[in-house]
Amino acid sequence: MSNRALLEVIALDVEDAVAAQAGGADRLELVTDMAADGLTPPRETFAAIRAAVDIRLRVMLRKADGFSAGSAQDVERLVEEARALRAEGAEEFVLGFLNPDGSPDLVAVEAVVAELGGCGWTFHRAIDRAASRDQLRKAVAELPGLDTYLTAGAAGGVDEGLPTLLAEAAKSGTPGYEPRILVGGGLTLAHLPVLREAGIDAFHIGGAARPAGWDRPVSAEAVAAWRTSLS
Repeated sequence: MSNRALLEVIALDVEDAVAAQAGGADRLELVTDMAADGLTPPRETFAAIRAAVDIRLRVMLRKADGFSAGSAQDVERLVEEARALRAEGAEEFVLGFLNPDGSPDLVAVEAVVAELGGCGWTFHRAIDRAASRDQLRKAVAELPGLDTYLTAGAAGGVDEGLPTLLAEAAKSGTPGYEPRILVGGGLTLAHLPVLREAGIDAFHIGGAARPAGWDRPVSAEAVAAWRTSLS
């Protein structure tokens, strides 16, 4: 287990990004519209944040609330946005889509991933709504660039999902379990000791970086408290 764990912070704009970097974040997840749990940000926002900070950026690829990719036209629009973000210099992404039955929407995921040119990407918390986490992992295991799962272990958050997270950490390196576990979703500082003891070394915060609420920017001090706890 490495001494320093990865800390990823959700950023909506340049102010968030600068504060998160100042607090010690290693990576940002760039989104817009948190009322819909985070959608693809405009390429102009990506460009402004890229110019303002020098830490890694993962950009959300998602057009609507929920975990459906939508219609074929919706998927094509998302592919076009991915292409535009790549042209702007984006090198890391976040995505994940489910069919109505809870199976991975491989048609949509593969269409978007094909546009990423092997860039690293996170399969986000759609896994926490999957009919079978294990089957999902094995279905997408060979897709190029997949290196991370953002997961709370359960739809209800880390409190509910902790046993699943620990069980999946114990399977690290086996087929379907090679990607890094990035824990996020109801994560608190109190969860860190048991997760770290299990070998989990990547953590994702959104609301925890904004003690004053989502209508206020990221707090560098709040991020620093997490960075200290993870060092």
